[in-house]
Amino acid sequence: MLRPRHWGGHLLLVVALVATTWLGFWQLSAWQHGREAEARDLSEAAPLALTDAMGPDDPFPGQYVGQPVELRGTWVPASTLYVADRLRDGERGYWVMTPVIVDGGDGSAVPVVRGWSPTADADTVAGDVELTGWLQPSEGTGLPDTDASDDVIPEMRVASVTQRVEADLYSGFVVARDASSGTDGLAGVTPGSIPEVSAVTSLRNLLYAVQWWVFGGFAVYVWWRWCRDTVEALEREQDPEDERVGSPA
Repeated sequence: MLRPRHWGGHLLLVVALVATTWLGFWQLSAWQHGREAEARDLSEAAPLALTDAMGPDDPFPGQYVGQPVELRGTWVPASTLYVADRLRDGERGYWVMTPVIVDGGDGSAVPVVRGWSPTADADTVAGDVELTGWLQPSEGTGLPDTDASDDVIPEMRVASVTQRVEADLYSGFVVARDASSGTDGLAGVTPGSIPEVSAVTSLRNLLYAVQWWVFGGFAVYVWWRWCRDTVEALEREQDPEDERVGSPA
């Protein structure tokens, strides 16, 4: 197996092991950074411009969970939705969510939680707005929407909002803290009343790391089988020659 004609197979194994090991550690690092980001409390940090924190086509930046952001834009009142089963002072009610077309966001919109209401009903809002709020990742616990025909959704899932908005959406949402319009008549939603980020938010990266290392182990197994089969094939080729050499003339 050390003959030059077999070097290509050995080299392929080395490349596969280096690639899968590096990719595994890269995903492991992403998982660790994600867990560290979730543990930080940024609710009192200085606000950043939303367009500086993330772009309209970017995945949600885990390091900015809870980060105050500032934005300007225009309300999209026709896409107002109500997020069910939200507690405030022990009372269940609804988050009132209306998207905002973000200035400087290439026409994309960000869902904005305007406040809390005891009923799935709120005053219509329209026009331009300037606001500061806390940036949050899309929720996704898998709760089903039992009635897709109404304006009530079970959780603040960006995918659910996408079906009601013609514009592209950011991959997160903003909980309004201060706004020039849209919050009148609604109770404020504070960081303490925002559900904690799911414990499995960054689990996907950890699973990807394990997956890459499994691929590396499979590459070793394939290489071992190839070596074994090659050696056995060579032995079968040599057996007839050995019999001829040992047979009487």
